[in-house]
Amino acid sequence: MKKLLIALFTALCLGSTAQAGMISLEKEIEMGRETGRQLEQQYGVLQDKYQQDRINRIGQRLAKVCGREEITNWKFTILNNTEINALACPGGFIYVFKGLVDYMPSDTEIAGVLGHEVGHVAKKHTVHSIEKNMWGSLGAVILGVASGSAAGMQASMVGMQALQSGFSRTDERGADKEGVINTISAGFNPYAMLITANKLEDLTKSQPTPSYGLFSSHPEPEERIKRVSQQIGKLKLTPTVTEITDWSAAVNEGNKWSHTIHVGIGNTKALYRAYMLAGAMWQIKQSGYIYPEQFYIINNGSKATVYYGNIEVLTCYNQDGAGGAGKYANDLISKLRNWAQMVNSGAIPISKVDKYELNPDSKKKDKKKKKK
Repeated sequence: MKKLLIALFTALCLGSTAQAGMISLEKEIEMGRETGRQLEQQYGVLQDKYQQDRINRIGQRLAKVCGREEITNWKFTILNNTEINALACPGGFIYVFKGLVDYMPSDTEIAGVLGHEVGHVAKKHTVHSIEKNMWGSLGAVILGVASGSAAGMQASMVGMQALQSGFSRTDERGADKEGVINTISAGFNPYAMLITANKLEDLTKSQPTPSYGLFSSHPEPEERIKRVSQQIGKLKLTPTVTEITDWSAAVNEGNKWSHTIHVGIGNTKALYRAYMLAGAMWQIKQSGYIYPEQFYIINNGSKATVYYGNIEVLTCYNQDGAGGAGKYANDLISKLRNWAQMVNSGAIPISKVDKYELNPDSKKKDKKKKKK
């Protein structure tokens, strides 16, 4: 208690320059845990082990590369609510709503959402927001000195207030940037954040959005998409994607190989499907040699998904062409095997991204370490 009072006195005397670091890792995790408990009580947890395990698997991959190794028990949970929303609580407690999982069904899209939310935690956006306000608040004292259920209630209250207040636009832009870095670093489709940003823009045009969480203080959707596009564009990934019309888009490897998608499915436009395909092809090239025989199909009649190893390449539908999903998927695999041969022969170059291209800030950090 004495240490906390000294910290509060310093903050009151010196203002915002003394606020950083007032909340310890222990308190951050406590706030996140208690806020999570309140959310689970309010909305309920989805009773679907497969989906819960899936979200946790995707989330843990992202958490490993985000730069906050001191958090050892990240928790990713689906709340049983039809809202299309996601929330990042302090200390690594991240929640997505069932409505969002339904709206963004692929692992790629979920990775884009979770990469963004992990970014908020990695950069301590909630913690810093609370620290800026707590020096003049009795909540700071209660949080520091209360015990038992009173401490839990206060931690929950502080955490929920921070969530409902939302993040600044600067923080949201930072989380988007981290989302791109996290998804690519964790080995997901490099266009994950771009697909997610586009689908969230579509959503804002079609229906009301939640009062806090994914939408509370985000920049204008068009601006957001532009920033994410520019960040990914700097990486010069191949294949490239070109939107031809509102209902068609092409994936191109220079003038060596191309594939055009003419159909959007549900809320997934042809452009987003093209990003899925191009991003998967980029992922496949990262291994160097491509084994053509490792392309395969999982077919359930109305749709057929093409895979390479454990990489989801593209889900094909009956609407894609005459002959149905299975024929379209088989035709695509034939084209992909030809593409693989061109990559293996060197006719199509392999584009790789090093950590400095992906995150220029890491170069600055490495230079500081060397100086020390």
